[in-house]
Amino acid sequence: MTSLSVEVLAADAVEPITSAGNAQLGIAVLAGIAVIVLLITKFKLHAFLALTIGSLALGAFAGAPLADAIKSFTTGLGSTVAGVGVLIALGAILGKLLADSGGADQIVDTILARAKGRAMPWAMVLIASVIGLPLFFEVGIVLLIPVVLLVAKRGNYSLMRIGVPALAGLSVMHGLIPPHPGPLVAIDAVGANLGVTLALGLVVAVPTVIIAGPVFSRYAARWVDVPAPENMIPARPSEDLDRRPGFGATVATVLLPVVLMLVKALVDIVVDDPENGVQKVTDVIGSPLIALLAAVLVGLFTLGRAAGFTKERLSSTVEKSLAPIAGVLMIVGAGGGFKQTLIDIGVGQMILDFSRDWSIPALLLAWLIAVAIRLATGSATVATISAAGLVAPLAAGMSTGETALLVLAIGAGSLFFSHVNDAGFWLVKEYFGMSVGQTIKTWSVMETIISVVGIVFVLLLSLLV
Repeated sequence: MTSLSVEVLAADAVEPITSAGNAQLGIAVLAGIAVIVLLITKFKLHAFLALTIGSLALGAFAGAPLADAIKSFTTGLGSTVAGVGVLIALGAILGKLLADSGGADQIVDTILARAKGRAMPWAMVLIASVIGLPLFFEVGIVLLIPVVLLVAKRGNYSLMRIGVPALAGLSVMHGLIPPHPGPLVAIDAVGANLGVTLALGLVVAVPTVIIAGPVFSRYAARWVDVPAPENMIPARPSEDLDRRPGFGATVATVLLPVVLMLVKALVDIVVDDPENGVQKVTDVIGSPLIALLAAVLVGLFTLGRAAGFTKERLSSTVEKSLAPIAGVLMIVGAGGGFKQTLIDIGVGQMILDFSRDWSIPALLLAWLIAVAIRLATGSATVATISAAGLVAPLAAGMSTGETALLVLAIGAGSLFFSHVNDAGFWLVKEYFGMSVGQTIKTWSVMETIISVVGIVFVLLLSLLV
């Protein structure tokens, strides 16, 4: 467990700021979540403001003094941003370098040049999964949609046969694999080991993306047959560049932080001696901060300079990458404040009592809570943050592997049945030129398959870990 995780757990181990019983706390939680849902869905309030107001409302409903509720919220916000804010920023820089340098296009073109016929849906999964590692979901969609539409049009493929695997690859990365914001916050909240979570996440992600991507796309193509809309094919970022980075260098740069974190996790398991010289080195280079920082520094040369970027252009690219994540950071921070408020009013003990009285496995309970919040708010990130706060106390007696699986259960639940209250739903609908009904039969069903298959494999892994 990282020192950051220890500090977070220590901060969480506080006395409840209320003496309310389980019944009042349960009503307070439902009321607090209802306030957030209502503000987001009915009044279209930004998620940051909704989470802030909902956190204060939660404290009030639980009978906590306002000053204590404010302190809990600000403490949680600060610790969450401190824990994951830099990682999100580094991921955004790496993603921007990948997109602007033409590295993403280089990966796409190289793989597509070697994929034909029946292999094309599998190629789209591979492309989306590799590109989706450092990119936010929305950015990944914007990058991949032109490719999906062009491949479907020029190769005379069904749009759903090509598009669903690409969307599945992006969505699985977004929900299950750090350094995406949702998994990072859940790891921070429950005190999980990032390397172990990443390793187990990949084990869960591979079969999940295969079933929800290439396999399900066969049925999606039969249910919905729409042509690629001509007016939705935008220009690709690399069209204005004189040269692009090489395929090998691009893939190596994208996978560098993943490899470093996996090496750390492997050495921690095999060596298991904090005084060992090798483990000391891997603990440093495999820490999320150093791994992502190394990838960004390498990317400045393998991506930026390889594309002919000047020092000024590189500086501008880094600067432009940080502005769009301000909203994400504030949402994540406010979610951390909401999580801390939940813990400080004593919800943790209530959840422990509930799971013990009803004999519900902790992993399944975490998944169900995330599903409920996802359906209500439409946001996978909000669902992940809120569910992690609710079930964090369950991780107290868990092993490293079990805690990692708890994060993955939350992540899987946060992807369940995207519908009309999810911005991603409308993004996919408009880009693919589908009706609401067609989007539900393809995108929404695909998201549900990812969620259900994900929790099934998490539960199967729990029998072994």
